[in-house]
Amino acid sequence: MSLTSIKNIDKNKYELEVKIDKDGFEKAINNEYKRSVKDISISGFRKGKAPRKMVEKMYGSKVFFEGAINECYPTAVNNAVDESKLDLVARPDVEIVSAEIEDGVVIKVTCYTKPEIEVTKYKGLEVDKNILSISNDDVDKEIQKKIEQHARITTVEDRAAKKGDDAIINFEGFLEGSPFEGGKGENHTLSLGSGQFIPGFEEKIVGHNVGEEFDIDITFPDDYHSEDLKGQSVIFKIKLLELKSKEYPLVDDEFAKDISEFDNLIDFRADIKKDLEEKATKSSEDAVESKLVDILIDHIDGDIPDVMFEQKIDEEIANFEQKLKSQGMALDLYLQYTGSDKETFRETFRENAEKQVKVRIALEKIVKLEDIQVSSEEIEEQYHKFSEMYKMEIEKIKQHIPQDGVRLDLAVSKAIGIVKNEAIITEIELADLDKQVVKKSTKKKTANKINSTESSDNKKTPAKKTPAKKTPAKKTPAKKTPVNKKES
Repeated sequence: MSLTSIKNIDKNKYELEVKIDKDGFEKAINNEYKRSVKDISISGFRKGKAPRKMVEKMYGSKVFFEGAINECYPTAVNNAVDESKLDLVARPDVEIVSAEIEDGVVIKVTCYTKPEIEVTKYKGLEVDKNILSISNDDVDKEIQKKIEQHARITTVEDRAAKKGDDAIINFEGFLEGSPFEGGKGENHTLSLGSGQFIPGFEEKIVGHNVGEEFDIDITFPDDYHSEDLKGQSVIFKIKLLELKSKEYPLVDDEFAKDISEFDNLIDFRADIKKDLEEKATKSSEDAVESKLVDILIDHIDGDIPDVMFEQKIDEEIANFEQKLKSQGMALDLYLQYTGSDKETFRETFRENAEKQVKVRIALEKIVKLEDIQVSSEEIEEQYHKFSEMYKMEIEKIKQHIPQDGVRLDLAVSKAIGIVKNEAIITEIELADLDKQVVKKSTKKKTANKINSTESSDNKKTPAKKTPAKKTPAKKTPAKKTPVNKKES
């Protein structure tokens, strides 16, 4: 087995000719004969005992070629790629040019190599960074979520339905006296006042008692998604089966004790605020990194083989399909439900896949430009993290994740750290978590860390100008009914 020639047929595209000699091919043919003969029956011989020449005479001289080639070509191709010293970015395309007993096998291997690109600029990139101030209102909203989570559900029997109740109903809609498709539901839970159904529907249930059967007149909106129902007046026959109400806990020290590790409401609120601030800071840092990545892509100069994008799309689709399988659904069924086809579905991954490929190439180039090194200790520490993440022994992790890959990933992380550390970042303080952008501060490059401006804990702070500072390097099917106005 040997590499006989290398041709550069296009940018980042090579063609290798690989030869499996006569002796190597003969050995593979004989191995395939031994594997296959046990299932072969020829008159005059016991099953599995027919001589190779007799089998070849009966079924053709090349009867064992396919199996023999499948046995030996992977090793031949891998050895040829290693010998070529090419840095491949995708699985090579393999074509069997010829296969003869006397001449052996000739294979053509088409390879795609990592492109040589230039990053024209990666230091001094300019981005905005939102500084979010957490107010009492933000804390109140978070506490309200917790109140909802800990509400007690009770069955209502002594009064009529009112806004805020959950009504369990049977309903059927009629258009000009005839039921219409999709207009029927049984044991449907409807939160009165939620706006889940079209205007007027929920309001007309309010005031009725459990067990009542009644009709409501409704007119569908002119912009309703169903052509048959938009603007139409219909009658819904309703039966109110059950009412449920939520009893909300009193927000006090006892509430804090019951749902948290804190003994009083003041400490509980302080912890919520701290958590919101940490999340806001992380969100801000992530946004900065995302903006820098977008800018970095614009400073790439070079040709990237399409095969790299296609391979990344393949990976993303495989990951998506695996998630679907974990939920008990096949990709074909998902496409059927969403009314899509494989080509259209594939294109939904293209933009993000191309972005990932370009960013990775740019960062790997920065690794070379900056001569970024990764120590053995850092690699071992990363393996420990993988071990904890996947609940596997480190040695098994190492079998699945090669050390060279870990080293490069860590170096790339350092590269994005350099890009962030060298960026010119303009801080923009936002008044609250609504994230409405206000006047930007004057740009200024500095090596100091950003000092978050504290706001009053009693009210939302107005927009403030904050001097720009350079950040340090841092890694950073509900039940379907036609009256639901949120349906598409």
